[in-house]
Amino acid sequence: MNVLWYYVIGFIVVWILAFLLKDKFNITMEGIVLMLKTERLKGVLDRIANRCPRLWKAYLNIGMPIGIFFLILMVITLIWSLQLMFKTPTVSLILPGVDIPGSPIYIPFTTGLVALATVLVIHEGGHGILARVEGISIDSVGLLLLAIIPGAFVEPNPDELERANGISKLRVYFAGPMFNLGLCLIALVITAGIGGFLASENIYTTDGMEISSVVAGSPSQSILSEGMVIHKINGDVVTNTSSYTRALSGMHIGDNLSITTDTGTYNITASQSPNNSSKSYIGIRAKQHEIIEPVAKKKYGTLLPLVLSKLEEIFYLIFFLNFAVGTFNLLPMKPLDGGLILEEILKMKIRPDRRLEFNQTLNKYTKFLPGCIRCWISRRFNWILNFISHHELNDNTVEHITRYISSLFIVILVVLIIYGMVPGILKMF
Repeated sequence: MNVLWYYVIGFIVVWILAFLLKDKFNITMEGIVLMLKTERLKGVLDRIANRCPRLWKAYLNIGMPIGIFFLILMVITLIWSLQLMFKTPTVSLILPGVDIPGSPIYIPFTTGLVALATVLVIHEGGHGILARVEGISIDSVGLLLLAIIPGAFVEPNPDELERANGISKLRVYFAGPMFNLGLCLIALVITAGIGGFLASENIYTTDGMEISSVVAGSPSQSILSEGMVIHKINGDVVTNTSSYTRALSGMHIGDNLSITTDTGTYNITASQSPNNSSKSYIGIRAKQHEIIEPVAKKKYGTLLPLVLSKLEEIFYLIFFLNFAVGTFNLLPMKPLDGGLILEEILKMKIRPDRRLEFNQTLNKYTKFLPGCIRCWISRRFNWILNFISHHELNDNTVEHITRYISSLFIVILVVLIIYGMVPGILKMF
């Protein structure tokens, strides 16, 4: 069964249970958001915060300049991404176990969920711990579900947070991303350590490329399947990533490939890549198929190498997801942490006698934004209608339109989030 169906079934089951048990477990249902609030975790946050408050403050004092660097870097990255968005999609939905056509990223289901859990716990836990260190009480702690996407939340008391001084607020706002980046660094060290041990002891050797997933709707669907091991492509022997890349380097759109696996030989015709219409692809993701060397198997057995290999994968995903979420949250857009940070820095740095002038200037240059946004959206949809009227609707044109609409809505979302910062900034004056 396609993993996406597990999400659909899980969504239905969870929402039915939430509706039936909402009174017993204090579950709040708002639109497509479920929230489960609990008092038990407040004591956990208090104990962690009170154990070494000076350490937490020192960590955030060091982390804030690093966070500001990433905030600036993410702004530059966002601008660069928007410029390339219509050539190469740069933002994709990530669901563990679901291979989305055109997405450059695939997260395995089980290990992906484990890594995602660390992101949520560490990020929100960081906010809660620093709030308690700064003497700000926590109103509620809990878990949430946005449709099928899990999350967590910590709600510091808004009145106490508003009365706190600027540095205390910044520590609380920076805490989530910096805890993510801290765990990211720890996971990177562990991943490197495990990988170094496996390499130095020559525990594994490779004998081909194992298919980790097959993209739905791709040329390989219904022909190749997950778990097959590729040994040859058009007669060229494939033993590792380098030989696999070489074998596919000369592939063009429309080429016929003979792929020899551990289950037989299959013929596949390369098609146009969803990410780049000038490139070809066959729609599989593959990793090196590793087997334990006889000498290592005799020395360490079978279980230890397998456990270490799986731990390496988990810690790599913990590194990747914590880095991605931590840096993304530093984008200066409310309600992300970066938006709150920017608002507080502006409040601290703009002199009172300049605030009225800043307010008037900001109003002057933002009151035209809604009209500009409407004009821009109108032109994009006109392009879509014109494209449909001049092209026959087939799989390629539908895919092209879908990518364009996805990019369009991403741009609209980014613009609206940025525009949503304006009222928050104006509230300061």
